[in-house]
Amino acid sequence: MSSSNCIGICTVRPCCRILMGYGYRGSSIFGSGQPKLNRKVTGNLSKLRSRSHDRGCSSQIVGFMRVIDPNQRDFSVFDSNWGRSRVYTASSRVGCGSGSSRRRCVLVIPNVASDIKNHSTSVETQVNGKSSFESIYIQGGLNVKPLVIERIETDRGDLVKDEESRVEVNSSNVNVNVGNSKGLNDNKIERELSDIEKEAWRLLRDSVVSYCGTPVGTLAATDPADKTPLNYDQVFIRDFVPSALTFLLNGDAEIVKNFLLHTLQLQSWEKTVDCHSPGQGLMPASFKVRTVPLDGNPGAFEEVLDPDFGESAIGRVAPVDSGLWWIILLRAYGKITGDYALQERVEFQTGIRLILNLCLKNGFDMFPTLLVTDGSCMIDRRMGIHGHPLEIQALFYSALRCSREMLIVNDGTKDLVAAVNNRLSALSFHIREYYWADMKKINEIYRYKTEEYSTDAVNKFNIYPDQIPSWLVDWIPEEGGYLIGNLQPAHMDFRFFTLGNLWSIVSSLGTQKQNEGILNLIEAKWDDFVAQMPLKICYPALEYEEWRIITGGDPKNTPWSYHNGGSWPTLLWQFTLACIKMGRTELARKAVALAEKRLSMDNWPEYYDTKSGRFIGKQSRLHQTWTIAGYLTSKMLLENPDKASLLFWEEDYELLETCVCALNKTSRKKCSRSAAKSQVAV
Repeated sequence: MSSSNCIGICTVRPCCRILMGYGYRGSSIFGSGQPKLNRKVTGNLSKLRSRSHDRGCSSQIVGFMRVIDPNQRDFSVFDSNWGRSRVYTASSRVGCGSGSSRRRCVLVIPNVASDIKNHSTSVETQVNGKSSFESIYIQGGLNVKPLVIERIETDRGDLVKDEESRVEVNSSNVNVNVGNSKGLNDNKIERELSDIEKEAWRLLRDSVVSYCGTPVGTLAATDPADKTPLNYDQVFIRDFVPSALTFLLNGDAEIVKNFLLHTLQLQSWEKTVDCHSPGQGLMPASFKVRTVPLDGNPGAFEEVLDPDFGESAIGRVAPVDSGLWWIILLRAYGKITGDYALQERVEFQTGIRLILNLCLKNGFDMFPTLLVTDGSCMIDRRMGIHGHPLEIQALFYSALRCSREMLIVNDGTKDLVAAVNNRLSALSFHIREYYWADMKKINEIYRYKTEEYSTDAVNKFNIYPDQIPSWLVDWIPEEGGYLIGNLQPAHMDFRFFTLGNLWSIVSSLGTQKQNEGILNLIEAKWDDFVAQMPLKICYPALEYEEWRIITGGDPKNTPWSYHNGGSWPTLLWQFTLACIKMGRTELARKAVALAEKRLSMDNWPEYYDTKSGRFIGKQSRLHQTWTIAGYLTSKMLLENPDKASLLFWEEDYELLETCVCALNKTSRKKCSRSAAKSQVAV
């Protein structure tokens, strides 16, 4: 039988089934060598046929697409036109169906990459020319042992897997299946919970979304009074991170594993805006589980995964941080559960590589920082953060360190690992040297000479001293400091962005002295950063003409509201993690105690307004899931600080010794790193 064209027929029993190309590291499906099995197609499918019973429903597989319909038989087609996703639902979605009389399940695992050479650029060389994903898919055919996750429908209509209960599939005509969390562990919590913690756990479990009968994430918000949820009824990658940590710390690993699997499948989805497609490896900002009627099948429905890669977002901005958060969460899953086999699977190794290749591509940039547009992270509206915002750099650094731990080093990845090490070294130096601001540094900038043209210039970015804002001169204390929000030629954004500074502590992007300085600054300026509700997303707010010019007069980002100086309780868990790492748990306990006074009473808002965080945000959703999960994660980390050590990084002194600058190999002056090394190493 030809490896490029083969058809097999099978009948399988389960009405909701996931078929993935997965065997082991040697599987050819994701580009890591030839398959270890040399089994004929008929032999592989006969096993599936033997499982069929009188209640079985048939399955249709096209490429890696499986459509389960009781009235259709299976067929599998692999051909040389395997460069595109095969999508059989009208809206190009992943689906798993249910209905009163029939059930249909659609799961698409499209081609992850048509050719690895097209997106590896300079960070990875090919071992041999036959390593393209297109040729691997054709050569592998069906001779790869699939991973089949099976759920069997009982006579009562609910779903079980290995005699273990799962979230039931809701057969009613609704958009998403939420609120049924009986597949999660209700008894893991060992200590007596306070009333507010019990309420938080109930709301968190109510936000759980199921897909094909298993939990796959949590909704962004479950505000019962919200009649126009916009995209708050979706599962966001960044929003799910605190929920995932809460579940992991409580021993509920399945929902996190399911989330990682499904978002990985969506990574390779075709995404196009105005006839243009972004690079491969982009993770979606969010996805929604929809229940839609089946065409031509009255009374039957299907569940579909509907991802958003930014094509539906306000401003149509690609979510740069989604892939970085996904890598961070994958590492956290392994650290907390001890299940490192997941990250070692071929499809996960490939997913990591695709994200890294997207981030490490060489371009016009002279700096090791990632260049992004405005609104490409948690601050997803126009706020003047385009360029090299600290939040993205801190998450990028963390994702690189995670990838360094998780990547399996072999002939196919050794160049990528080297590129990761080089970027880590350059990025840490760049941020520590040029983003740090304290009283001494600001005074140095105040005395800068401009228009310097030489390789040993002091004012390398040609920063004009008049850029130092008047508020900063009197505000910065003698002790402490922070990492500025952004740095570009002739531009320094002196605003304090909380997430970027906290994650710089967690990841050790800053030095020990700098990390201590950041927490010292927060403590000294507690009334500015915390006041009545932790924590300000940035400080200070843009006001007056500056607000009109930079935000375009955004009515949602008015001064001291939303992303423009609003207070976001979800930042509490990251603050707690940073405090535990630096031995300042008293600050975290103080912030958690302050939040406890109001969060439940105010119905767990998304954010707070005013300079002191006194009012619930004017457009804030209530029952905001990452507010709830951020509080619970903070409580659990303070109860078990040993668990926190699994989530942060200590200084890697090996990186400090690495310098990829080639200037010292020429007749030109040596790079500035040697002169600044004493500061970098503190």
